[in-house]
Amino acid sequence: MTIFEKIKSELNKEAKAILTLIDQLDQAQVEHAFELMKNCRGKVVLTGIGKAGIIARKISATLASTGTSSIFLHAAEGIHGDLGMLSKKDVVLAVSNSGNTSEILAIIPFIKFIGIPLISITGNIDSQLAKASDAVLCTKVDNSLEPLGMVPTASTTVALALGDALAIALLDEKEFSLKDFALFHPGGAIGKRLLLRVQDIMHSGDEMPRVYKDTPMQEAILEMTGKKLGCTLVMDEDESCLGIITDGDLRRQLQAKGVELIKLPASDCMTPKPKNITASALAVEALSLMEKHSITVLPVLCEKGKAQGILHMHDLIRAGVV
Repeated sequence: MTIFEKIKSELNKEAKAILTLIDQLDQAQVEHAFELMKNCRGKVVLTGIGKAGIIARKISATLASTGTSSIFLHAAEGIHGDLGMLSKKDVVLAVSNSGNTSEILAIIPFIKFIGIPLISITGNIDSQLAKASDAVLCTKVDNSLEPLGMVPTASTTVALALGDALAIALLDEKEFSLKDFALFHPGGAIGKRLLLRVQDIMHSGDEMPRVYKDTPMQEAILEMTGKKLGCTLVMDEDESCLGIITDGDLRRQLQAKGVELIKLPASDCMTPKPKNITASALAVEALSLMEKHSITVLPVLCEKGKAQGILHMHDLIRAGVV
């Protein structure tokens, strides 16, 4: 077996583990765990140790970034003072494949003492952790899917996948939006994509190509050429946007009407009521709209339909949104 074949084989094993997980999940237990997390008035506290602890930390990070307050409590540090992180409004989600890890078991009495719910993600439903839990999410993996029958690969994959699925279900239930997500990611590439607004990169004022509905197409073409955006807005007398003329419109109109095109008014050649966006919209929303309708330019209009600017796909590329 080649190296490439070995890698594909391992990926297939981990994919099989996830598919097996789907079939073995107990609906009542999953729904109970979800309700405990949804109704939590404090934090969803993830805990674990070793590789399971790493998975727990990642699940906590996903929850926190998608609208569910969450922290990670290292089980070994918990018994040396970090249990003070817990409050009576919290919910604990413990990740342990064996369910009998001593550090995890050592913090259960305190969890029970302060009376907060305990959810477990474990591969052993007969374990002490499972028996102490209010909701048990079974992630049992066949030993044949783990290297040497014991190296945690497939088991950690299914635990992570289940944790992510819970986080996304909570996201949907809370109607967590793209704008909410942006607030938690102000830095780096994600911040640029999600916090940048149309008004920050649109062409406005003298940079905005525009003509009026009675403007001859000869002048409209000059406006398009001069502003170098491959389009022009078509306005009425009160500066409301009636339509848009793009390079594509020009080609189609030229095929249909020939050289007589240059004598026609702009209103005869425009695409009326074009897709548009507001200046305050996120730039990533403009990208989504362009991709959905296979267009490369958007008029930027206020609520009354007056033109405030124009946004080109190239502006999104330059800004790093694409």
